[in-house]
Parts: sequence; C-alpha cells; structure tokens
Amino acid sequence: MTLLITVFAAIISTIVWYVIAPKNEIKVGTLCLMYWGASLMWLVDAVFEYVELKSAYFTPAPADMLNDMFLGFSVVALGLIIWLVVLLIKDPKGVIKTMLVRKK
Repeated sequence: MTLLITVFAAIISTIVWYVIAPKNEIKVGTLCLMYWGASLMWLVDAVFEYVELKSAYFTPAPADMLNDMFLGFSVVALGLIIWLVVLLIKDPKGVIKTMLVRKK
C-alpha cells in the first residue's frame, strides 16, 4: 500500500512538473525526486518482503493494510511539508522577501 501511494504521488507530481517545466518557479522537480526516491525505497522493501514471505505477501491482514496506508499518506504529507519548507527558503518568486521588506 505504501508503494502504491508513493508511486501515485510521484506520477502526479511528475505530470505537474512536466506541465509547468519551462517555468519551474515552484520547484516541483524537488517534490518529484523525493516521491520517486520514496517509491524506489518502498519497491526494494516490497522485493525483500516478498522474498521473505513468498505467496503470503499477496494476502496481507486488513490491519496491516491499514497501517501501510497510514504510513503511505504520512510519507506523502512529509514530502509535501519538506517541499514547502524548501520552497519558502528558496523563495523563487520573491514573495517572502517582498513581505519582509514592506514590513520594515
């Protein structure tokens, strides 16, 4: 479940990045890389778990699926938070700089 959620997040962020690629004002490429990295991590985890459990891997308990779903959404949310922090620090449009200068 974590793999599916992060792959969908990676695909959606990649589509958004591709649509706005020439401008790249909001640094969506960073978000794409984080989600594709998480997807790769979960893929490796799934391969090792499959090697360990064999056919039992395909019949998880409902509680395990729910835990994996919460973990997947947590990873997506954490990726969004990190991306927002990077976006605010880089301030590509100069919005924060303008607000700070205007207050003084």
